[in-house]
Amino acid sequence: MFDPRDLVADSQGSAVVRGGVIPGLPAVAAFRGRAPDPASIPVVLAVPHGGRCYPGDVLAALRMPDHVLLRLEDRLVDHLAEAVAHETGAPFIVADAPRAMIDLNRSVDDIDWDMLANVPLSLPHRAGAGHGHGGQAHSGHRARSGLGLVPRRLPGVGELWKGRLDYAELGQRIAAIHQPYHAAIESLVERVQQQWGAVLLIDLHSMPPLPGNGGTAAQFVIGDRFGTACDGELVASLFSHLAAARCPVAHNRPYAGGFVLDRHARRNAGIHAVQIEIDRTCYLDTTLAEPGPGFDAVVALLVGMVRRLAGDVAALGRDRLRWRAAAE
Repeated sequence: MFDPRDLVADSQGSAVVRGGVIPGLPAVAAFRGRAPDPASIPVVLAVPHGGRCYPGDVLAALRMPDHVLLRLEDRLVDHLAEAVAHETGAPFIVADAPRAMIDLNRSVDDIDWDMLANVPLSLPHRAGAGHGHGGQAHSGHRARSGLGLVPRRLPGVGELWKGRLDYAELGQRIAAIHQPYHAAIESLVERVQQQWGAVLLIDLHSMPPLPGNGGTAAQFVIGDRFGTACDGELVASLFSHLAAARCPVAHNRPYAGGFVLDRHARRNAGIHAVQIEIDRTCYLDTTLAEPGPGFDAVVALLVGMVRRLAGDVAALGRDRLRWRAAAE
């Protein structure tokens, strides 16, 4: 679980978040961020796929050249989030543990069992996973595509790893990275919700360019789990902001959101969440590796978005706080 002792004050009095640990890099925290208390706005930013701290044994296990891992990363989205947080005061948490080790936007049940070695013959039942022969569970649908809890293969690339991952190593990654990351997100969004009456968690990602299919390809995809994760007025406000900036945008297709939204969104408790995917060509250079000429413009767009949404969420929160006071 997340330990509040992972919060330390910086020179401005904000709580700096550091938590978890990357197996193979014991001096490196799995995630970091800043959590002002009290929060100046009711919006929290999270980046689960921006990590770039690769242990040597992970790189040595790769079947492909190291640069293939760039395709797994949401390259430099953490830089976008930190720039936006600096301008808006929004609390944020970004992962430094790489997606190649464990995908923080997947359930711990979404395992590709065929990529594991030394699996115990008898395993406890796992919710959402059926059991096959020998006591092993069937892989989840994302795992079967190669992008489960630990990515196994990439389209156009093939198998990523030279051999199987030891089952005990997977358990270590879950305990050291996945569990503390989500405990920290939960603790932060609940605290902000208690303060403001409502909170919006923005799960920030990037995507390769989408096909236009005869029209203009979306540069942003907003996922709200088909309306279950976020109030419709907040989603409408988000679309309005992007439309005013003439940004092509899609809703829930091809990305509706993943485990982060399923795990943390609780609309009836005033905890809303959206996933935002940004076309990498909008903010990276032509190699899709370093900041490009559009980086500052994307930051400015996101800053305006966060400020607008903060006002909308605060209004929702005031209503909830009034209802709470009336009930008491």
